[in-house]
Amino acid sequence: MTTSTSPTSSSSALAERLAAARHGIADAARAAGRDPGEITTIVVTKFHPASLVRELAALGVTDVGENRHQEAQAKAAELSDLALTWHFVGQLQSKKARQVRAYAQVIHSIDRVSLVDALRSDDAAVDCFVQLNLTADPSRGGVADGELEHLVEHVLETPGLRLLGVMAVAPLGEEPRAAFARVRTASERVLRLAPAATAISAGMSQDYADAIAEGATHLRIGTAITGKRPAHG
Repeated sequence: MTTSTSPTSSSSALAERLAAARHGIADAARAAGRDPGEITTIVVTKFHPASLVRELAALGVTDVGENRHQEAQAKAAELSDLALTWHFVGQLQSKKARQVRAYAQVIHSIDRVSLVDALRSDDAAVDCFVQLNLTADPSRGGVADGELEHLVEHVLETPGLRLLGVMAVAPLGEEPRAAFARVRTASERVLRLAPAATAISAGMSQDYADAIAEGATHLRIGTAITGKRPAHG
């Protein structure tokens, strides 16, 4: 006997996962002595259809994250009737930079001078994070630790970019709390150059509690809320 999932039951499961994540985030914030209201949860909807984003919006979600330009661009266009804040959280090619800033209000993956230059605009500002590479692998997204201040200074000098803070992904094989402690230290360095750049984008489905404990203000949560990603080509 086979079973199928009806749209109603799928919507109910989505609502339950979202509620569970919200409770978990609030509990982690209180455990860290923080106000849950100061934390922004970005629901990452990679590979999920625009219809799921519309369901999330109906459940009160206002911040949505994508990491592939073509998919993000299409969803943002289809859902332009919704009051959503679109966050681009993936590695960004310089040649796609201007297209991304056309629909994304926040870019989390500023990691090199050439990308900053490509995002320059004298017309409008886009919010952004400088991404820090927490590994020794230069092929991973993010600026090397020793080059962080130089990149931050370039962002601050470039019209059209408003620096919110620092972003990072905890490396595989490292205890997340220790990794996020390094992000907090990096954030303190950034604050010496840009006192208003107080935000920290860190923490995903499996490690958001550790990120909150180390000061994360923006969480990028996917499967814990959206469920298993559908098959894709």
